[in-house]
Amino acid sequence: MTQPLLLDTCAAIYITDGEWMQPEAVEAIDTASDRGQTVLLSPITAWEVGQLASRGRLRSSYSPQKWIERLLSFREIAFCALTPDILLQSSFLPGRLNKDPADRIIAATAREHGFTVMTRDRNLLDYGHQGYLSVVAC
Repeated sequence: MTQPLLLDTCAAIYITDGEWMQPEAVEAIDTASDRGQTVLLSPITAWEVGQLASRGRLRSSYSPQKWIERLLSFREIAFCALTPDILLQSSFLPGRLNKDPADRIIAATAREHGFTVMTRDRNLLDYGHQGYLSVVAC
């Protein structure tokens, strides 16, 4: 895989919390690191983490801000740009993808820049299997 990786929020949570990931996902991250590629994170993930924390659904001893700082402390992970064009594109994606704004923004970001999305989200994986997105299951 030569396309840069874009972490879905669930993948970012698994990495930060040290949870088990599919061998293919671990290999994709290792390969990106070996090539000096940055593993990317959408700014919408910060919003999703805040939403999870506000509902008591983020299982972390860290505040959302510290959680994001911890994730970004991995030298190969960085935020990518979230532009107005990407936000507009998320409203007009081809095919069938759920109405979750974060999923749509992540998909639009990946499509705009040719990224591969790392996720366990069934909706994004299905969208990838429809041929509209490059995905790797984590």
